This record gives sequence, C-alpha cells and structure tokens, in this order.
Amino acid sequence: MWNWLDKLTELKQQGTSCALVTIVENRGSSPREAGAKMVVLPDGTFFGTIGGGNLEHQALLDAKACLEERAPKRIRYVLCRKLGQCCGGVVEVFMDIMNTEPLAYIFGAGHVGQALARALSGTPFATHLIDDRVEWINADHLPADVARHESSWEAFVEKATWDDERTSAIVMTYSHDRDRNIIEAITKLPARFIGLIGSKNKWLEFQLRLRDKGISPEKLARVRCPIGLDIGGKSPQEVALSIAAELVQLHHQSLRQPRTLRCEERSVVA
Repeated sequence: MWNWLDKLTELKQQGTSCALVTIVENRGSSPREAGAKMVVLPDGTFFGTIGGGNLEHQALLDAKACLEERAPKRIRYVLCRKLGQCCGGVVEVFMDIMNTEPLAYIFGAGHVGQALARALSGTPFATHLIDDRVEWINADHLPADVARHESSWEAFVEKATWDDERTSAIVMTYSHDRDRNIIEAITKLPARFIGLIGSKNKWLEFQLRLRDKGISPEKLARVRCPIGLDIGGKSPQEVALSIAAELVQLHHQSLRQPRTLRCEERSVVA
C-alpha cells in the first residue's frame, strides 16, 4: 500500500483539489483488492493504481468528471470481455472529492496579516500566509491550520492554485512597491476575489502606474480597495475581522446547491 496520506497532505498544502478513488468492494475476477487507492488531479495526473487497463482508464475519466462537478460518486464497474460476455468481475469504487474548500492567500505576515489568518481559522477557508521574513512567518501565535510559506511572493504565485471559484488573494505586505507588483501579477490569473489593503488614494496611484504598464481597466476593476466591511474599527484585529467577514460573506453568497451522492454503473472491457 503506497502512502496516499502523505500525497493528500502535500496536495492540501498546495491547495490542489483531487479525487481519492478507493475500491470498496470487488467480486469475481478483478485486478486489485478492496482498499486499493489512487489520487486523481483535475488535469488527469494520478498517483497509485486500482489495477490499470480499461478499468483504471474509465475510473480516471469518472474521477475528472467528479472534480468538475465537485460531487462524490459511487460507481459499479462490471468487467466484460471484448465479445460482450461477462467474465464475472465486478469492482465498486468510491470517489471522494478532496481539497475543494475556498483558498485565502494572504500576502504579508505583518500585524494585520497574522490577525487575518487567526480570524479565518475555523471558517471554510484554507488559509495560506506568505512572507519571506523569517521572524514574521514563524510567529508563535498563529493557528495550526494556517499554512505558512516562507517564500518570495513570486515563487508562491508560480506554484499556487488559481481558480475563479476558489481563490481569494489579499495583498498587505510591508512595501507599496511589492504590493503593486503582486497586484500586477495576480490580476492576470483566475481568482474569485482580489483585495488590497490601503486607502482610496493608494489605489488611485496604483491604477495610474499599472495602466502605464499595460494592465487593462477590466483587470484593475477586479481589485477591491479598500477591503473589509465597514465596522468602524482601525486596530489590526478589527481590520482583520472586517476583511474576514467580507470573505466569509462572499463565500456563502456564492455557494453552489448541495449535491447528493450518486451511484452509477459502467460496463468495462476486461
């Protein structure tokens, strides 16, 4: 049995959604035993095996469809010979969808960034805090469920998951130039929400410079600045609470209708 738990942990750290495909029952002639697992990514990349051949090929297609629908599924595969005569093998698999929670990327582990990470703990968001300053990213009082990235913003943006339904990016570093460079980069990527901490004047100045660099008004219109609901407070914790409230509100407003578990059957050439 391969270490699928480590792979799921790695993908969660990256914010990458996946399908965990498990054989829950097998009867007759079948290539793998119950409990065999593979992990499938949205692009069809997979790890592990449930037996190879046409069974695994069809399971990969079904797993990709589950990821697109963001719904789990139980499928019964009846293994048949090429001439259509059943060879007696039946394999049932359960496809569970993992790591589909909304993502919050906080660029900057300063006072407000850390407070925002704390405020989002326990919410539906998978929170990622990004900063290349060792002493800030390794703060002692951050919740255990916050993923810390001691990394340059460029390296993180390159490897992160960008999804127009899952990803929220909040920019609040210690440098205006760095904030502007991050905004320039991420407005070119898919995201559900892009927020910039600061005043209206800061954002007006950013827009002038970014337009001079060829960033279109449509891309700039995706950025919300100032961010956060107007609750009247200005301390780091109050600002963080206002931003967290806006993100959670946006998430619940955009939730899809809940889907029930579906069971299906396939005939697969053995």
